[in-house]
Amino acid sequence: MNVVQKTPGAQEAGNPLQTLEKFGQSPWLDFIQRSFVQNGSLAGLVEKDRLKGVTSNPAIFEKAMGHGTDYDDQFKALASKGNATASDIYETMAIDDIREATGVLKPVWDETKGLDGYVSLEVSPYLGMRTDETIAEAKRLWKTVDRPNLMVKIPGTEPGVPAVRAAIADGINVNVTLLFSLDAYKKVLEAYISGLEERHGKGLDISHIASVASFFVSRIDGLIDKKIDDRLAKNDPESAALKAVRGKVAIANAKMAYQHYLEVSRSERWQTLLKAKANPQRLLWASTGTKDKAYSDVLYVEELIGADTVNTMPPATMDAFRDHGMARNSLTEDIEGAKHVLAEADRLGLDLPGVTSKLVADGVSAFADSFDQLLGAVAAKQVALAGARLNSAKISLPSDLDEAVKASLDAWRKDGTVRRIWERDASVWTGKDEADWLIWLDIIDERISHIDELTSFQREVKERGFSDILLLGMGGSSLGPEVLAETFGKRGGYPTLHVLDSTDPQQVKAFENKVDLASTLFIVSSKSGGTLEPNILKAYFFEAARRAVGDDKVGSHFVAVTDPGSHMEEVAKSDRFWKIFHGQKQIGGRYSVLSNFGLVPAAAMGLDLHEFLESGQRMAYACGSGTPPLQNPGVQLGTVLGVAAKHGRDKVTIVASPAIYDLGAWLEQLMAESTGKNGLGLIPIDGETLAPPEHYGHDRVFAYLRLSDAPDAAQDKAIEVLQQAGHPVVSITIGSPVQIVQEFFRWEFATAVAGAIIGINAFDQPDVEASKIETRKLTDAYSKSGSLPQETPFGRDGDFSFFADPTNAKALDGSSLNAVLKSQFGRVKAGDYVALLAYIQRDTETRQWIQTARLAIRDAKKVATAAEFGPRFLHSTGQAYKGGPASGVFLQITADDVADLSVPGEKYSFGVVKAAQARGDFDVLAERGRRALRVHIHGNLAAGLERLGQAIASEAAA
Repeated sequence: MNVVQKTPGAQEAGNPLQTLEKFGQSPWLDFIQRSFVQNGSLAGLVEKDRLKGVTSNPAIFEKAMGHGTDYDDQFKALASKGNATASDIYETMAIDDIREATGVLKPVWDETKGLDGYVSLEVSPYLGMRTDETIAEAKRLWKTVDRPNLMVKIPGTEPGVPAVRAAIADGINVNVTLLFSLDAYKKVLEAYISGLEERHGKGLDISHIASVASFFVSRIDGLIDKKIDDRLAKNDPESAALKAVRGKVAIANAKMAYQHYLEVSRSERWQTLLKAKANPQRLLWASTGTKDKAYSDVLYVEELIGADTVNTMPPATMDAFRDHGMARNSLTEDIEGAKHVLAEADRLGLDLPGVTSKLVADGVSAFADSFDQLLGAVAAKQVALAGARLNSAKISLPSDLDEAVKASLDAWRKDGTVRRIWERDASVWTGKDEADWLIWLDIIDERISHIDELTSFQREVKERGFSDILLLGMGGSSLGPEVLAETFGKRGGYPTLHVLDSTDPQQVKAFENKVDLASTLFIVSSKSGGTLEPNILKAYFFEAARRAVGDDKVGSHFVAVTDPGSHMEEVAKSDRFWKIFHGQKQIGGRYSVLSNFGLVPAAAMGLDLHEFLESGQRMAYACGSGTPPLQNPGVQLGTVLGVAAKHGRDKVTIVASPAIYDLGAWLEQLMAESTGKNGLGLIPIDGETLAPPEHYGHDRVFAYLRLSDAPDAAQDKAIEVLQQAGHPVVSITIGSPVQIVQEFFRWEFATAVAGAIIGINAFDQPDVEASKIETRKLTDAYSKSGSLPQETPFGRDGDFSFFADPTNAKALDGSSLNAVLKSQFGRVKAGDYVALLAYIQRDTETRQWIQTARLAIRDAKKVATAAEFGPRFLHSTGQAYKGGPASGVFLQITADDVADLSVPGEKYSFGVVKAAQARGDFDVLAERGRRALRVHIHGNLAAGLERLGQAIASEAAA
């Protein structure tokens, strides 16, 4: 806009914009931008043109904030804090602009005694069809901006009308937008009057309340004229009549709205309010820029001039009218002619009611689209300014998958699904109990607000001089802390964190020997408090610690992390544990790493909790409800995973930099338990060394978690080759080890998104419970009889016995180890995966063995492989193996225990529990119709594994 600086108080003779005032019309500007306000341009228009108001909308702010530099300083300040969403940043900057503009226009407000001088700010366009939320938003914005010459824009939709009435009754100035039809305007004017009457009836002042009804003009002609042009192109017999109304319907429609205003203003009802000093709700002509070049560029200004009206003009239209506009009292001219135009439009079937209905729907959608673009631009800028402090992601997909992912992201945008997740809308998934399991969305903020409890505990742990921490847990209670232990190691001045999640007696004994019992802090971690493994581990180590420190001190070496009211809480109180930390009942175990289940061990091992949580907060806010899908890191990742699974790419292959390798074990549980059910889901593949592209089928998605300050050149190259070969790759760059916390939240959010796309409840785990039930049956049987139920192998070969249910046994040759493996691997097809499930001690040697065996299968069969140790995988990938896609081929490995350990207070031992878990797991696999074989090793484990490994390599390649 061209602004001429003038001496204060001077007026320009013959300025058409100033002339509007003589006819009772106020010119407002449909534009706002920070520099425009700050450099005096807005004040210049007030002085030069007698400008009397300003309107804004998302499209205007998007251009100003997303693509200019006006906001960079404030943007950097807000983004640097890391605790603001894109919508928070937008609103903070927008409100600052609105307040500054209201300051410029306050003298106009004073001069006109509150009739003019307003600046409009819109409620969230996402609320266009939601009454209660619109009312709440209007009240919040009114209170936040706190300026008497603010107008809150509320759409004049059917749900918006009662919101208008409520806002007026509450004393809020309202700009009612998106009005196209006379019927809609009548309802809005009634809402205004009713709101004033309600307020006046309570004895409250109404003299300070102002409102405008924004009646849109040019968009009506845009659609009507197109209909006319289409018919003219077909030589319609009514061509002459059609030409006669072209370009006239919108103005005629507006004149009829003004006639209704005049009629109501003369009513006794309005006169009563007028005596109470009520302000009129003026008609504001909106969308007054001319779209059709065949018309005058000031058409929708010159033809709509009249008393008690406003015309809000875009800058170009205001410049044009100032230059060559002609003002006259046009609104009341030729009313009969206007009626004739509308009658002709009706007779000719131009369907003005249908056009206005479409424009309202399109307007609501367009405003939401503009807001998406605005918030998307803000989010993109926020990411750019955050730099390496926010983990980044690059996605490379084959064209067909790329198109499907983009379509899904756009569908989520149009449906507002991200906002629905944050609103706890269970229908995003299956409409069952999902809303009850979403507390994890806010857990970082909640824990930051209670961080003193954890930092106090941290100081006390250091002061007491513990040498070690031994965490006893399973699944969600252990895998997150294990990531922290493996990633951060020992912290100066703090004890070393160890995590035990096994019932293997050799492994339990190895951990006992690893720590100094007299100077160890034991963290017993169990959400439900009733899970078998943490309870028997607690029983064992409580007794061992008692022997080391005595009855009086043993409880002071124990801390419990458990849900309120659980069995473990009762045990902890009874045994006088040092501390009890509560979890959140409505956070599932696999989503609990950012709750006390992850933070208590993090505190004890000496992590900087402020740094840790504030880093996580950056990702949580980046995934917030105000960040559109295309810019939302959690939605982007989840959409790739979910859409890929529906396209047959359900093997999520996790590749992590060596320094953060253990993150894959946590991701396995998160994805498998959340999505692997109802025959659907993601199959996570962790720790499978990368190979050339030809080793992989078309069922993979590769997720590369790259630590930027400790990259692995070989991994980088292998991923690059896979990407070039057309495999789908999501490459996530993690700025520093502490920023793995951001991946905890990103992947939790992404997994929830993937579950929604796949079409399952992402928060239950029915098949994990099935294994627990079978295990309990077997341990109960042992307690009663002193032995587990007898089982008979279907084949033997020296130190090996083979087990399977009757159906599987028929398909397997049990005559020898090689024969049974050959027949089992012979059942592997393209798109399958092979899982090795080893119920043996998990140590350096056995982990190397299982890795060698799985790669031999992968390279021979060109299928995905999983290498898991029981029973820990039962609370992780076990859910997907039983409830997910029926594409798994399973080889369970069990062995005789060299030695066993008793469980204090129980008849069964750790060896019995492990055996019961293995058998319960296998029974459920069989019940689910999985292709499952169990090989049991008798005697020397090392020798048995060596021979088994040789046979696996040989027969997989056969």
